[in-house]
Amino acid sequence: QVQLTESGGGLVQAGGSLRLSCSSSGRTFSSYAMGWFRQAPGKEREFVSAINWGGKSTYYADNVKGRFTISRDVAKKTVYLQMGTLKPEDTAVYYCAAGGYAGGWDSYSTYNVTKNYDYWGQGTQVTVSS
Repeated sequence: QVQLTESGGGLVQAGGSLRLSCSSSGRTFSSYAMGWFRQAPGKEREFVSAINWGGKSTYYADNVKGRFTISRDVAKKTVYLQMGTLKPEDTAVYYCAAGGYAGGWDSYSTYNVTKNYDYWGQGTQVTVSS
């Protein structure tokens, strides 16, 4: 069982930065791929970024590529999403998720699918003002 808790959301002006954190309970954190998704009001949850269990491979949605960076700290059981050059359209609730226990995921088309993830956090609100 994995429990995930996001933090770091808030209100920021366009062009600003935020760093989201997702801390995990459980001893198997390092065996899971981790992803970040977001959901804006009235819209479906969408993929933002993911990192494989070993931390060597990262994946980004086109609309955040070059602005967001995902990383993980195995010792702290935490995954981060550094967000820069924020835009009003980045406003959403951001969720972290864990999936793909013990590897086996090797393509963007696996990491970016919501239903492939087994565990989800409660979300943190990010609001970008214009």
